[in-house]
Amino acid sequence: MTALIVWKRVQRWWALALILFVLDWVTKQAVVSNLFYGQEIAVFPFFDLTLRYNTGAAFSFLAQAGGWQRWFFSLIALAVVVGISWRLVKIAETNRLESLALTFVLGGAIGNLYDRLVYGHVVDFLQFHWQQSWYFPAFNLADSAITIGVILMLLESFVSKKQEGTKE
Repeated sequence: MTALIVWKRVQRWWALALILFVLDWVTKQAVVSNLFYGQEIAVFPFFDLTLRYNTGAAFSFLAQAGGWQRWFFSLIALAVVVGISWRLVKIAETNRLESLALTFVLGGAIGNLYDRLVYGHVVDFLQFHWQQSWYFPAFNLADSAITIGVILMLLESFVSKKQEGTKE
């Protein structure tokens, strides 16, 4: 398979991943430029904009591990980027829903990988809460893209199983 054929198969998916990365980067830059660390701006009674740094993974897993986790999670993200890119080459023209799901995960993984490599932490700024007593951990657009991608993967698995069930 030539490089041109591979590129034609995946270009729209990589373009979407790039758009997701740029949206994530722009929003993070706006927050870092306009808020000081820990500042919270109430937008709705249940939602604040804030500036937080996460040196760990989801829900600050391993955030206090001493620094090695930056490179560990960066390697994982890089492996995800390579693995998803390889998978997109295989399915980009045959399975649009799975391709879309993987593209959202890809865009989010690139966004958080960029933060880890450039800053040593991930910039989080979206914070939901219930009154002033329960706070969901802060997150960002890259995390949102990954979550949407995972939801789409689950949806795709149900759709494909349903289609397999009707063929029997």
